[in-house]
Amino acid sequence: MWWLPLLACSMESVSERPKDQDVTGCNGHAVLCDRPLDEVTLPGTHNSMSNADADWLVPNQQHGITRQLEDGIRALMLDTMEWNGEPYLCHGYCDLGNQPLAEGLQEIESFMASHPREVLLIVFQDSLSVEATVEVMDSVGLTERVWAWDGQVPLPLLGDLIDADTRLVVTAESGGAPPTWYHHAWDLITDTPYDFSDPSQYSCEAFRGQEDNPLFLVNHWLGTPLPSEENGRMANDAESLLARANRCGLERDRRVNILAVDFYNHGGLFAVVDELNGIQPAL
Repeated sequence: MWWLPLLACSMESVSERPKDQDVTGCNGHAVLCDRPLDEVTLPGTHNSMSNADADWLVPNQQHGITRQLEDGIRALMLDTMEWNGEPYLCHGYCDLGNQPLAEGLQEIESFMASHPREVLLIVFQDSLSVEATVEVMDSVGLTERVWAWDGQVPLPLLGDLIDADTRLVVTAESGGAPPTWYHHAWDLITDTPYDFSDPSQYSCEAFRGQEDNPLFLVNHWLGTPLPSEENGRMANDAESLLARANRCGLERDRRVNILAVDFYNHGGLFAVVDELNGIQPAL
């Protein structure tokens, strides 16, 4: 059956996944260079900063930002807050886990500097002001890499974004332009609901953003009500993940551009994204 290779891949850990990527390509694959951003699927993480390796309580991920990027994550969902008068990455309560915003964004900048053929996307759940966020981004050098949407579709080719070194797409759930590259997320993205406690509840219906927005985010995780590795394994099962992505694509009549999960290190996220991008999954 068509999904058996994906299931086999889902049994591997991320670190064991064969590296067949072309370093001269775009996001690892030459075939993606000539595709517009809105015709590519990016693997993403929900509450990307919240990770067990750094001892966050009730984390959404096992590994931190640098490891996620090295493993192949290309869309990060980051929550910003002011804590003790300083900008931080936190989810809800900073006492449960936190990282200075400058430190987290420096991890992204360092990765981009050492991986010049990768296009990344950030969705900020922003409790910080636009000005405070931009100030930190500027301090670590990320504002040198941002892309500004001119309202036209299709979006630029991945290869063109890479050639221009405008490889970072920045969006925010609350804030927006100016500056022009600080996009209000729901002007650029439309998504699905995300509050599921059982796979039977998965919905593809429109949630935020207009249906004709160029990018489509599928939120695919379970909380009962809190995240757990067990839920991550269940949600990220390759057959289930691919089936939902395909169903959402059909129901919404559009490509899935961001597939976001908890505990990405379990299951078949990368194999499913390869399948959606028309790239043969690694066996």
